[in-house]
Amino acid sequence: MNTKCKNHGAQPPAWRRERLDAFTRVDDLLAFLDLDRTRIPDLDDEPESFGLRVPRTFAERMRPGDPEDPLLRQVLPLIAERQPVAGYVADPVGDAAAERAPGLLVKYAGRALLMVTGACAVHCRYCFRRHFPYQDLGPSQSRLERALDEIARDPSLTEVVLSGGDPLMLGDDRLDALIQGLEHIGHLVRLRLHSRLAVVSPARLTTRLATRLTSGRLTSLLVIHANHPHELDDSVRSALLDWRTTGVTLLNQSVLLRGVNDRVEILAELSERLFACGVLPYYLHGLDPVAGSAHFQVGDAEAKRLLDGMRARLPGYLVPRLVREIPGAPAKQPFE
Repeated sequence: MNTKCKNHGAQPPAWRRERLDAFTRVDDLLAFLDLDRTRIPDLDDEPESFGLRVPRTFAERMRPGDPEDPLLRQVLPLIAERQPVAGYVADPVGDAAAERAPGLLVKYAGRALLMVTGACAVHCRYCFRRHFPYQDLGPSQSRLERALDEIARDPSLTEVVLSGGDPLMLGDDRLDALIQGLEHIGHLVRLRLHSRLAVVSPARLTTRLATRLTSGRLTSLLVIHANHPHELDDSVRSALLDWRTTGVTLLNQSVLLRGVNDRVEILAELSERLFACGVLPYYLHGLDPVAGSAHFQVGDAEAKRLLDGMRARLPGYLVPRLVREIPGAPAKQPFE
């Protein structure tokens, strides 16, 4: 593959090259993993509106020849996703009702969430925004400028969460411009970035971006998204530890997924590995009931049993909060 930039003759950064080299065809991914499609009877090799996208850096952490690999299960499209299930809807967390401007959501007191892009490096099959109409948000630059104006007009807001898609899909220059705009809003004190890219393609965690986040006026946090300890290989650990030394607060949020992490020993190992990477477990989310994800559901009683098992094995600071998002609620709700 030609890695040169046609316009400038320079190589794009490693994380962009990894995105260009991602698997987008089911057969290619299965061949890479030496997997016979007949071992996956529910395989959907032509997903309709939410296609396959898996960076090789993530696929390399999967076990070859194992159709039940927990990382593969998160990204492999199945026919089950096409089956309608009562209660599983396109907007399970009430994003549409919370939209104050295109891509700007205000659900909780003092916080605003800004969807800076609809792009992701990996397509997780349980994604609660897999049906979000990103194409309706309009041109990104004018949309982001309008969002900044809306944030500036609301002095009750003290924290902005950059989300998407994945905010780290923006290059350092565009992120820098956005951060500058946020820093000019005097009532903001914190900036939070939520990113799956930080795990699937740790090359994105550049020193330049970390320095930018820690040298500005706003206190910065990076919330990564890892669901299984196998996601946290040496490359991820090294990148996260480097960022931790810069002073960025690192947290993790996971989703409880059947067949992926629904065992006490897996969740406990995930917390231990996160801490070894300089990351504190933050949230363990119950599955958002998005259409196409019902096969990942773990029942409430089982979820609470798993949490109790973690508490019995781990110090309190390594036990994430088990929560779900309920449309219209003033905060994430703990499992009762």
